[in-house]
Amino acid sequence: ADPATARHALREARRTLGRHGAVYIGPAMGSKWAANRFKGPYLRNTLWDLGYSVDTIETAVDWPQVKPLMHAMEQAARDVFAPYGEPVHAFTHLSHVYPQGSSIYAQYVWPTAAGGFAPNFERWQKLKRAVAAQIAAHGGTVSHQHGVGRDHAAHLVDEKGPLGMATLAGLCRHFDPHGIMNPGKLLQDGGPWAD
Repeated sequence: ADPATARHALREARRTLGRHGAVYIGPAMGSKWAANRFKGPYLRNTLWDLGYSVDTIETAVDWPQVKPLMHAMEQAARDVFAPYGEPVHAFTHLSHVYPQGSSIYAQYVWPTAAGGFAPNFERWQKLKRAVAAQIAAHGGTVSHQHGVGRDHAAHLVDEKGPLGMATLAGLCRHFDPHGIMNPGKLLQDGGPWAD
């Protein structure tokens, strides 16, 4: 947007949000993020050493579904860990806003299970599946900006449907006929060129 439109949008957003109790903090959060954005892996490793697992799941959805989806994602995470008698802490915020909707950026922290990799990987998979199911049920996208890849590819069909998946496969066949660009990452059925 041009600067005048951006200034007008900011004024209107501040006015509207202020009526609902929001406090404008200026660029402080963005500046903090920019200064610390590469420290995430160190925090993750430190949390692991202290007995906690952490993951981030992001999506985007139309405005009418933002609040319901945020609550559903957090509840799905709590439901996964309830049988273990363990809490999961969900930190959810909107990271990108658009006229149509917003991205939802959720970070989860939970106690690491005893027993090494296998039980923790299983819990992480349950978390991903449960949250992804809520994203699909609320019309969200499998990924806002982080991409699909192996972690989310299994959930892509919930978003795109059979026709969308066939379209993606057709595009991959056309633009990557030899299957050299990340085979098996986007479409897990043997390659993007598979029928």
